[in-house]
Amino acid sequence: MTLRFGIYAGGLGGDQYGNVTPGPPERADRITEALDALHGDHPFLVRGYVLYSDARGGFQEAPPRPWQYAGPHRKLDLVVCFHEPGDDLTGWLEFLRRQLREHGPVLASLQVAEEPNHAGPGGNADYPNVRQAVVEGVRAARAEADRLGLDVRIGCNSTVILDPAQEFWTDLGRRGGSEFAAALDYVGLDFFPDVFRPIPADGLEAAVTAIVTGFRRESLAAAGIPETTPLHITESGWATGPNRSYARQAEVLETVVRLVDGLAAELNITTYEHFGLRDSYSDQGDMNLEFGLLRSDYTPKPAFERYRDLIAKYSTPE
Repeated sequence: MTLRFGIYAGGLGGDQYGNVTPGPPERADRITEALDALHGDHPFLVRGYVLYSDARGGFQEAPPRPWQYAGPHRKLDLVVCFHEPGDDLTGWLEFLRRQLREHGPVLASLQVAEEPNHAGPGGNADYPNVRQAVVEGVRAARAEADRLGLDVRIGCNSTVILDPAQEFWTDLGRRGGSEFAAALDYVGLDFFPDVFRPIPADGLEAAVTAIVTGFRRESLAAAGIPETTPLHITESGWATGPNRSYARQAEVLETVVRLVDGLAAELNITTYEHFGLRDSYSDQGDMNLEFGLLRSDYTPKPAFERYRDLIAKYSTPE
C-alpha cells in the first residue's frame, strides 16, 4: 500500500484562545526550501490552518498565507477552525464557501473544524455549537465544491476517543444522518503516541495499531461512516525536549509510518500528515514547543532525513 504524505508547514501555533506560541517568526523562503527538500517529486500535502471567529474579528492563519506553499507536486490541506461562541452559523458557512472559491485550484482537501471533540489547546470543543458547525459545514462545503466543479476532498476529524459509548461520533451521526456521512470524502485522526500519555518503547507498535484500528472500527462506525470512506492521519508527531532525544523522535516517526502503511489496505488509510515542520522554539525546556523535524532556526533534526526517506519509500504515485 502507498500513502499520500504531508506536513504542517509552520512552527508557531496557537492555543484554544488564539494566542500564538512564542518563538522566531516564520520564514516563507526557508519553509519552501525545506518542503522542496523533504518530498522532491513525490506528491505532497501542505497542512495549514485558518481560524474563523466573527466575534473576535480577523482570521488568524498558521502558517501565514499557507496557500503560498502550493506548487508542483504540492497541494494544500486547509483546516478551517471554528472559534465562534454563538449559535448563528450563517457567517461560518459562507466563510467555508469562500475558502473553496478563493483557494480551490490549489486545494487537495478542506477540513471542517479542528478536533471538535477536544477542548484543550488546538481543539474547537470549547465552542458550544461546534458539532452542528461540523455537520452543516461539511454539507455546505461539499455542495459548494460540487457547484464549482472542484476536485477537493471535504472532511472532518477528531482526536483519539476512548469512551466506549463513542458519544461524540454517535452524536455527529445522529445530527447529520446519512446525508452527512455521504458528504464526507475522508475522516481524519489526530494522535500523538507517547507524547501526552507515555507508552513503553516495547508497547508502541501495539498501541498505535490499537488506536488506529479502534478509530475505524469503533469511532467512525458509531457515526455510521462506512469503511469505504478514507481515513487520513491528519496530525501525528513526537516532541523532543528534556529527556526526549532527537534519535528517539526519528525512531518513533519510522515506527508509526511503517505501521500506518501496513494497516492502510485493511483500514482504508490513504494519507499521513506529520506535525510539524519546525519547532516553535527550541531549547526552552518545553516539549510542547519542539514537535518539529527542524529546529526553530530551520536546521534539521535526524527525523527530517528519516521522513524524507519514508516519503520516498511509501509515497503514492502522482
